[in-house]
Amino acid sequence: METSSAPGKVYLFGEHAVVYGEPAVPCAIQRRATVSVEERADERIRVEADDLSLDGFTVTYGEDPDEADVDVPGALVEAATGYVDGAVEQAREAGGAPDAGFNVEISSEIPLGAGLGSSAAVVVAGIDAATRELGVELSAEELAERAYRVEHDVQEGQASRADTFCSAVGGAVRVEGDDCRRVRDVPELPFVVGYDGGAGDTGELVAGVRARRDRYGFAADTVSAIGDLVRQGTRALRDEDIAQVGELMDFNHGLLSALGVSSRSLEAMVWAARDAGATGAKLTGAGGGGCIVALDETTSTRHALEYTPGCEAAFRAELDPEGVRRV
Repeated sequence: METSSAPGKVYLFGEHAVVYGEPAVPCAIQRRATVSVEERADERIRVEADDLSLDGFTVTYGEDPDEADVDVPGALVEAATGYVDGAVEQAREAGGAPDAGFNVEISSEIPLGAGLGSSAAVVVAGIDAATRELGVELSAEELAERAYRVEHDVQEGQASRADTFCSAVGGAVRVEGDDCRRVRDVPELPFVVGYDGGAGDTGELVAGVRARRDRYGFAADTVSAIGDLVRQGTRALRDEDIAQVGELMDFNHGLLSALGVSSRSLEAMVWAARDAGATGAKLTGAGGGGCIVALDETTSTRHALEYTPGCEAAFRAELDPEGVRRV
């Protein structure tokens, strides 16, 4: 049996716009998904997942995901098994073993569908563990590429390379189209995450932004404006100008809200963080529910979020300089 782990992420800037070739800056955080893979004698896949929700679920490959005993929507379970399916196919291809079957065990500190990159972390760790189980070692860059193919397929062509590259290599990264690279010499980023206990439907939210962008010229301009904001934000990050980074996070949230991907709970948490003195606060990920990220080196934002109606959990999330690793 081989075991790998990979980090989740928060978006400092650029979610949604990155789908259209604009730049984005996701940052790996010290919350990880861990995947153990053991080859089995037949071609079937058995997936046992803990901590993706309150109760987790177990489902044997080929069964209806809606029949799994799980406390998240069936669509999210189906997506989760789709990601595992894709990871297995990538491992089979890389290992030259098209008929290999596996027992897969997944545990995660990252809420499913909450905007913290749970799927990317599971796919990256899953491909790494499965290929090593087949006797093949892949570089972080090749893992990122294969994981991107999985997300691209599951999300019907609407994924970017940002989440999977960040999960594979760790740290802060800048992604613009096919150009993916680490951002060097990143200052301390005092992330605080608020989680509303829910999950947005990434595919539905991305499709909604696409529909607005196609229908309204000003929505397309908003997507372009996010790209310009990310370019300025990257310069501020390299200059260690945390005050400007926070200001641009606030600006980015407003643009995302205008594109229709925020929610009442996310807005409540964003404003609670700002009122508590956070340097900046915004939703992270696809939106529609899930998580916000704020910058605050004090305990004020976390305490304020803990008392915000609709916030189920608040925690500090340190930048993780390490990507996928063997456990």
